[in-house]
Amino acid sequence: MQDWTGYGAIVTGGASGLGAATAEALAQAGLKVTIFDRNTAAGEAQASRIGATFVEVDVSDPASVTAGIELAEALNGAPRVLVNCAGIGGAAKTVSRGAPHDAAAFERVLRVNLMGTFNCASQVAARMVAADPVDDDGARGVIVNTASVAAFDGQIGQVAYSASKGGIVGMTLPMARDLADKGIRVCTLAPGLFLTPLMDELPDDVQTALGAQVPFPSRLGAPQEYADTVLHITRNAMLNGEVIRLDGAIRMAPR
Repeated sequence: MQDWTGYGAIVTGGASGLGAATAEALAQAGLKVTIFDRNTAAGEAQASRIGATFVEVDVSDPASVTAGIELAEALNGAPRVLVNCAGIGGAAKTVSRGAPHDAAAFERVLRVNLMGTFNCASQVAARMVAADPVDDDGARGVIVNTASVAAFDGQIGQVAYSASKGGIVGMTLPMARDLADKGIRVCTLAPGLFLTPLMDELPDDVQTALGAQVPFPSRLGAPQEYADTVLHITRNAMLNGEVIRLDGAIRMAPR
């Protein structure tokens, strides 16, 4: 088991939802957590609550990512765990009422979800490479990215979102292979229907209906269940280059 107690960790999108649960779990496990998010109020509140540090970062902007990592490293040493949870949604069809999907909107989803994940992963990996190994295996760090079941079962109106998450799935293995000789592991989680702040805004009967679509357990996933899986990945040295569906066996219908 790899033990990252006392080392630095970065969680993007850590102000709410899956990221907030993950930041809390890592802090409780003894890591020194830095939250990256654009929501300053929520990020600072979450950081204060769990004993972490908040930095306002736009993951789609490489310069913003660099500045955030430099601050995190100055406070907590070289980051050894990175969890990429930052992301956005958006629904639009390839063609709707005769008009093509807005190219700028498509690009924005890719820039935040896919490029944002790459920006953080590549830059944090460079800091990990420069750090000393922490065990006899030569481990230097772990990167966990967040895709979605939409990468495999994209629904109507999810062409941009599914493309962005599919890109994250596609870069998981080559990134793990790129970094294998540096002692850095890379995995991706593909969550299904989880109770995030966006989902929580829906009426209770709608949430129940969505949860009933999950074969077992027939409910929405809890953010803590996502966070627990992240913790397992960080500790299990043989998990590398893998994409894990965390979805209760759901396969999304077209709509």
